[in-house]
Amino acid sequence: MIRIRHITLARGPRALLRDADAAISPGERIALIGDNGSGKSTLLAAIAGEVALDAGEIDLPAMRISRLSQSMPHSKLPAWQFVLEADAPLMRAQAALAAAQAIDDGHAIAQAHDDWLNCDGPSAAPRARELLHGLGFSDDQAERPVDQFSGGWKMRLNLARALMAPSDLLMLDEPTNHLDLDAVLWLERRLLRLDATIIVVSHDRDFLDRVANATLHLDQDKLVRYAGGYSACELARAERAAQRERSVLAQQARIAHLHSFVERFRAKATKARQAQSRLKALERIEVLAPIRASRGVDFAFAPVGDCPDPLVRMADVSAGYPEGEQAPARVIVEHASLTVGRGSRLGVLGRNGAGKTTLIRTAVGELSPLSGELQISRSVRIGYFAQQQVDDLRADDSALTHMQRLAPQEREQVLRDWLGRFGFRGDDATRAVGPMSGGERARLALAMLVWGKPQLLVLDEPTNHLDATTRDALADALAEFDGALLLVSHDRYLLRATVDQFVRVGDGALDAFDGDLEDYAQWLMQRPTLGQFAGSAGVSNPASGQPASQTAGSASRKDERRAAAEQRAQRASLKKPLQKQLARIEADLARVESRIAEIDAHLAQPDAYRSGSAAASDLARERGALLRERDTLEEDWIQTGSQIESIDQDTETAAS
Repeated sequence: MIRIRHITLARGPRALLRDADAAISPGERIALIGDNGSGKSTLLAAIAGEVALDAGEIDLPAMRISRLSQSMPHSKLPAWQFVLEADAPLMRAQAALAAAQAIDDGHAIAQAHDDWLNCDGPSAAPRARELLHGLGFSDDQAERPVDQFSGGWKMRLNLARALMAPSDLLMLDEPTNHLDLDAVLWLERRLLRLDATIIVVSHDRDFLDRVANATLHLDQDKLVRYAGGYSACELARAERAAQRERSVLAQQARIAHLHSFVERFRAKATKARQAQSRLKALERIEVLAPIRASRGVDFAFAPVGDCPDPLVRMADVSAGYPEGEQAPARVIVEHASLTVGRGSRLGVLGRNGAGKTTLIRTAVGELSPLSGELQISRSVRIGYFAQQQVDDLRADDSALTHMQRLAPQEREQVLRDWLGRFGFRGDDATRAVGPMSGGERARLALAMLVWGKPQLLVLDEPTNHLDATTRDALADALAEFDGALLLVSHDRYLLRATVDQFVRVGDGALDAFDGDLEDYAQWLMQRPTLGQFAGSAGVSNPASGQPASQTAGSASRKDERRAAAEQRAQRASLKKPLQKQLARIEADLARVESRIAEIDAHLAQPDAYRSGSAAASDLARERGALLRERDTLEEDWIQTGSQIESIDQDTETAAS
């Protein structure tokens, strides 16, 4: 048990935590959340003993601690060996074994060898390579020296080392910031299998919902504990706020506006699952309206007005980098065809390095296509957000100076009011950009982008470094945006709330992905993996939809009737258990919906919290569990129905 007792932590004259208490049980997975600058990283450092407390104490039992380093590593070692050396007990055992062998001490050799075996020495190198593979490193990259990697890949190496080190307490500070969606999904599964206490700082709500079973919220210099992950915490906070503010009329109008976007797709069968996912995300916005109304960061995109259609069209484009003085031309994505219409809302999926950024840089005209046809409407206003825009901000200038350079004819007060919508109020608007956090810089870049009234938004990982409050504001604004959107992000909540269809970049190609993010996660798990770290052979995808060769001649009418009867019997045999399963799911859905309605009726009573706050809190927790169960049942209902339809379609195809 980790006990935090009456601690005070200060940064200069400002108290981050004051007389704060919390307890963490062994094996718990804790989400540590709060606004940027609230003290999350400082608290992790205090738990690790790296920062002194100003008051109070942290009772920490004897345990092995592994913490994700935030500093850039430097080493000439190959990546896999660099990761391996994070296992300190293993390194000590190997050194002891080598020393014993050098002096030919049989007893010492035996003892050191036992220690090495206790550290799982035989599997250590494969485990290190497995970690690298899960985080997106190829076999060739695993052999490259650490110093040859860029900053984002070095941070992945730090994460691999944190996972490699034996630990009873694992502390991860923003582990998903430099990961693509594939690696985030892998990391979730990895953490769920670990037998350790885990504390995670992250602003990725879906990641926290899946990993965490409890949440500590740094709120007004206190630690407030909630059961469940980010969404459960947010729902509990919303329910409390709803008692103080029963209705928010402006938010109701906003939700009605958002629903109009979803309704376009609900009637289209091929878009049904995407529309359903987006609708659920928008309904959550309505539930959380009371706490978001006072979040301090709130903005909207201007209506796009009249604009051409299509805005961007790529036909058989090869995207990549032209031939240089010392380098040949590199083709990253071949034969890509994509049309971005006035109302397109496209999410781009794929691993890091697959070519997502190269593709969208080509789509906005930053890179010329190596071949094929690219048409960008001359009159379209494009708002392009990438890390480069954040890095290019002038360190010595303030947020206000950047806006004045962007809009030199505008009055200062108008620009200050604009910056205030993005969290830069008062003196914050005149602070130099240099000392700002990554999240503050990203907010400024967004403020400059939104000022331009874009008709097409092209966003490359816009939520990196943003805190949860700003992420929510961005998701709300994008959900309302009536222009076109091309989005690359590992933030699943943002994708679900704003995107209507997906494309995937991978294996040098661009393909449509007909499904939602749950389908994508399943597809990743089922997809054969090429080039496994242990030297396993690649497995190619089986051919599908190939008709069997037909034999000469025609079957007799009797044989045809018998074959048809066999097909009907086979279809009925396959469908029967699925139909029973569908009936059970429908019964469970009716039960869950009925219970949710009962709880809502009880919590809607004016004295629900006054007459018994503990009982009301229990009901709120039960409601959260029921909502999660309902989501799972709905997904099961859709998938089971799809399986039944697939059986019918396969039978019809075979019969024809």
